[in-house]
Amino acid sequence: MKLSTKGRYGLRALIDLAMYSEDEAVSIASIAARQNISESYLEQLVGKLRNAGLVVSIRGAGGGYKLAKRAQEISVGDILRALEGNLKAVECPGIKEENGCQSADLCVTKYVWQKINDSITYAVDDMKLDQLIEESKKAKIKGQLNNMDCEN
Repeated sequence: MKLSTKGRYGLRALIDLAMYSEDEAVSIASIAARQNISESYLEQLVGKLRNAGLVVSIRGAGGGYKLAKRAQEISVGDILRALEGNLKAVECPGIKEENGCQSADLCVTKYVWQKINDSITYAVDDMKLDQLIEESKKAKIKGQLNNMDCEN
């Protein structure tokens, strides 16, 4: 499985949104500037996230976007599936009981593909947005400390 820019940029954008939207809605322009993503591309990604029920739009002065759920309720899998669709590394018809492939009864590689697909699902569903927010905060602090070391 290889994620496209939709998944990579969308995940970065949602982490940013979650970090900055605790008190007020966040604009597309501010996320785009912080994450160095084009505003028009980001609008497309946020539209997909909104359709998936992960973000809500706030209209009017001070409008923008906020999370539709708490960060600990949103998994990386939720985000990536909203942006990328199916996350399976291999679509093997032999895995399905009905309408499988002709070689399903003799093919043992279907177990490999199922194990890989299950591992991906577990990994992305086990990671929650709030964990990534904490990691991002740690990275920012580390970056600030490294910058201070460079100034001395």
